[in-house]
Amino acid sequence: MSELSKPQIVEPALQRVNPQPRASAGRSGVGLGVFSVGLGLAELIAPDTIASLIGLPKTPRTRFVLRALGVRELLAGVGLLAQPRSARWLWSRVAGDAMDLALLGGGFNQKRIQRTRLIAATAAVAGVTAIDALSAARESRQSSLGELAQPIHVLKSITINRDPTAVYEFWRDFSNLPRFMDHLESVEVSDERSTWRAKGPAGLTISWQAEVILDHPAQCIAWRSVLGTTSVPNRGVVRFSAAPGGRGTEVQVDLKYDPPGGAIGAAFAKLFGEEPGQQIQSDLRRLKQVLETGEVLCSDASIHRGPHPARPAEDHHSIQTKGAAQ
Repeated sequence: MSELSKPQIVEPALQRVNPQPRASAGRSGVGLGVFSVGLGLAELIAPDTIASLIGLPKTPRTRFVLRALGVRELLAGVGLLAQPRSARWLWSRVAGDAMDLALLGGGFNQKRIQRTRLIAATAAVAGVTAIDALSAARESRQSSLGELAQPIHVLKSITINRDPTAVYEFWRDFSNLPRFMDHLESVEVSDERSTWRAKGPAGLTISWQAEVILDHPAQCIAWRSVLGTTSVPNRGVVRFSAAPGGRGTEVQVDLKYDPPGGAIGAAFAKLFGEEPGQQIQSDLRRLKQVLETGEVLCSDASIHRGPHPARPAEDHHSIQTKGAAQ
């Protein structure tokens, strides 16, 4: 497939998450990683020194436990240095802190301890635990918000028994789009931009301005919404390629959009039958009908509401598209 059929869509400048907290979280993760590596090496290399500092007796059991904790600290530290914003590694530090506190707590029952140092070490570890827990909770929250803020990606395709040039030219005349896009009310073209009006969930109307950023006849049309003109930023590309075996044209729609409320808004929309993947697939089926037969064929159930006589509705007309199938 040629490079023209795989255009690089220019992403609009959508600011979803304030970058400053994320940068701060990254620095915090690196700092905790360095601290973990340093402490882990000390516990592995000089367990007796660490035992003396925290007030525990220098016994074989203490050395074994401290070295085991040192391995855990090293793993957590290396993980944080590699992924400073990883909530998983931050929570691993919290788990390790709990082990440290258990060791120190058990030390109060041993003989030959230095109680003052042990109390000071326990207080210090409790403080580190609080810092680690806050960092882990903050990163978990940021990660969850980041996932919800990710754009919704839809990729749908259909094969139409017309040549790519005819399909492209029909689509490129944006005034044709409301004829087969059920939720699209109108498209008005003015200069380099077009104004779109669409039916949204719960009877709302959504409007935005769009600009074509890539246009290769009979190959592809790429667009993006103009920043600041819509509450639902969107961008994507429609590709037109010859279908195998001379079966016409494969039309592929590659769409990204940011619904109100992110993934939560998309989930609610899906419950009401407004999910974009369903919409686009239905729109493509109607496009196929328009270009192959000249009309959109409506089922009986889509015309009537509730029980009805088994005959055509008097006020219903097929949606005709002049010249589409000629």
